[in-house]
Amino acid sequence: MKNLNVLVVDDEPGICSGVKRILERFTVSYPFMDEDRGFNVYESYTGEEAIDFIRQSPPDIVLLDNKLPGIQGTEVLDYINKNNREIIVMIITSYASLELAVKATEQGAYDFIPKPFTPQELKSSMENVTKNIFLRSMTKKLNKEGKEVRFQFLSVLSHELKSPLNAVEGYLQIMQERQGGKDISDYDQIIERSLQRIKGMRTLILDLLDLTKIQSDEQSKEYRQINLRQVARDAIESINPYAIQKDVSIELHDGEDITMHADSNDMEIVMNNLVSNAVKYNKKGGRVDIYIDRLEQGPRIQVSDTGIGMDPQETSRLFKEFVRIKNEKTKNITGSGLGLSIVKKVIDLYGGNIQVDSKPEQGSTFIVTLPVHEYKSETTTS
Repeated sequence: MKNLNVLVVDDEPGICSGVKRILERFTVSYPFMDEDRGFNVYESYTGEEAIDFIRQSPPDIVLLDNKLPGIQGTEVLDYINKNNREIIVMIITSYASLELAVKATEQGAYDFIPKPFTPQELKSSMENVTKNIFLRSMTKKLNKEGKEVRFQFLSVLSHELKSPLNAVEGYLQIMQERQGGKDISDYDQIIERSLQRIKGMRTLILDLLDLTKIQSDEQSKEYRQINLRQVARDAIESINPYAIQKDVSIELHDGEDITMHADSNDMEIVMNNLVSNAVKYNKKGGRVDIYIDRLEQGPRIQVSDTGIGMDPQETSRLFKEFVRIKNEKTKNITGSGLGLSIVKKVIDLYGGNIQVDSKPEQGSTFIVTLPVHEYKSETTTS
């Protein structure tokens, strides 16, 4: 449980002790919050004390009396507005001073509580404030992460797209000027390099589109019963031409059809990435084995390969955005560094889990588990 710090500023000791007694055993819970919120309550009896407290240890909430000895509550509010606008201020006021309290809300106070107030009235006000603080923090987090992601996108695009575009442009100019000769076969190597560059750019663009899809509004998703084995069959069909080129065999092992309530794009993203990676990082003559079954806790997808594998340090970085495992064995393998981070985000959306077991030169196994309430099994009949 997380606690919010509350500063009560009132020259009436009974008000301060009453608020403390009510809030120290009170918690706020909403379904959308990650955990309950409790309260740590501190007291100040003058405006000067309150400003000193705020200067040293800014609280989350200030319950502020209008009339104080020395500087008034409005002056404390003005100090908060100028120095720490993250603090939420609620005015404690008598019914005779409601006009002043309304004016204070116009000057930046969140709300006001007329006194005398009941414990339930205080709790209700604190529930609203707590919800406001949580939503504000989530908005700030999303805005911050959005800027970071946009910056990462621009950095990746400028590097990953600019370089191959320059290379392809150079190759085309060589061909246009016939620098390699008059025969088209003289340019076979240049054409192959250009195609590889274009393939890498396409991969990056598709991964960015996938990332955009899973971060889009929930209302844009279309949930229905998805047959996971059919998703795997579709993934195999799309990857198989590449697997044939690499001399890698793919096998979906027998089992019952398992469906789950999901967005088809989400499940395709997961399966396509896992299967394509298993082929991409495999060895000549290698194999990929896919198992889809169910455990007590829910459906399980397992994709194993006989590829180059990874050491523990490499596997610890796998699911971070824009991270690619770079070594002597992967230097000629194209990728955006987004695929597995996208897979992880999708699985997290469904409350699932992904694990990897990998050993250098022996291969890798990725295991995805999803919650039991998200699926139902159907035995195939012929």
